[in-house]
Amino acid sequence: MTLQEFRLPDLGEGLTEADLVSWSVAVGDQVELNQTIAEVETAKALVELPSPYAGTVSALLAEPGATVLVGTPIIRIATEGDEAPERQEVLVGYGPGAAAESRRGKRLISVVETPSAEGGRPDAKPSARKLARELGVDLAAVASTGPVTVEDVRAQAVPATANDCETRTKISGVRKFTAEAMVTSARTIPHVTEFVTIDATASVELIDHLKTLPAFRDLKVTPLALVAKVVLAALRDHPTLNSAWDEEHQEIVTKHYVNLGIAVASPRGLLVPSVKDAEQLSLPELCAAIGTLAATARSGAATPADLRGGTFSITNIGVFGIDTGTPIINPGEAAILCLGAIRQRPWVFQGEVAVRWVTTLGLSFDHRLVDGEQGSKFLADVAAMMEDPLGLLGRL
Repeated sequence: MTLQEFRLPDLGEGLTEADLVSWSVAVGDQVELNQTIAEVETAKALVELPSPYAGTVSALLAEPGATVLVGTPIIRIATEGDEAPERQEVLVGYGPGAAAESRRGKRLISVVETPSAEGGRPDAKPSARKLARELGVDLAAVASTGPVTVEDVRAQAVPATANDCETRTKISGVRKFTAEAMVTSARTIPHVTEFVTIDATASVELIDHLKTLPAFRDLKVTPLALVAKVVLAALRDHPTLNSAWDEEHQEIVTKHYVNLGIAVASPRGLLVPSVKDAEQLSLPELCAAIGTLAATARSGAATPADLRGGTFSITNIGVFGIDTGTPIINPGEAAILCLGAIRQRPWVFQGEVAVRWVTTLGLSFDHRLVDGEQGSKFLADVAAMMEDPLGLLGRL
């Protein structure tokens, strides 16, 4: 029998650490090759780790909730035979290697062997394990007729008393990544935000008309999709808004493609997946791509590839009934557009006050890259196309 030590593999995208969400095995369990043994959360995605060995779990070397560095041992598996079997590299970076250092240059956990428990660990879904850690619930004490669920954990949680007036939740995964990105953006990017309020009646009428066309059958045609197409048209005339600041080389990098980021509120936190090469898509294709991407992000199935490489982003706070905001630029991009709620308001139209569909657009841009004139002209062009989309239908 040979004792094999499995280290956290390189999960790609330059990530150097991951949070251990849950174990799918316990000490003493028999595991097969490629069987899922754990679920980890990186800054960009939830990932299931398959076992590179077949054998018996000898020790679990990290506790759920711990932040583990790439290359750190996380499990030991006893395999048959005296020689180590050939390792199956089912993920990037499988196998031993020097433990990586964090971007902050320090080890984040100590490796601790988890002793074998009588009868193994309680059977629970990963989401239930995560909630149990947050609420301080002992899964072994939870009564359940099958695998412990989120509802079982909530039922077991002790109701708050007068002295329990706050809850502490560990910052990890997407929330941790988002916080770091937002702080980096606020500290390093000189933001300028401009606003314009527009008559969007023609856009609302166009959207209603598009919904009746065969090309848009079974598609969700939304103001966000139309704004996205308008932004893509405006970026052709204002490429500076689709650029990036290279601090290391002191260069401005202008992208000749648009990976359009769409901000999505998900159970894991704010995600900004991007539609790749969006400038090449027709309006029906863009509607489909945005719908699919948003649904994938909300379901928790967004991959690191979905979440990287954005060049310009849009956030639609109008869906929450908010009129406008000052969006924070994603690091690596030059600007972000905010779409507010579209409401019926009194508006001076053709010399008379009338009820029109009105909204406010907000544009934040990096003043190192974009001069005030450039940002203003871009926003003015977006506004003009939203007010008269039929006049620019050839560009859409």
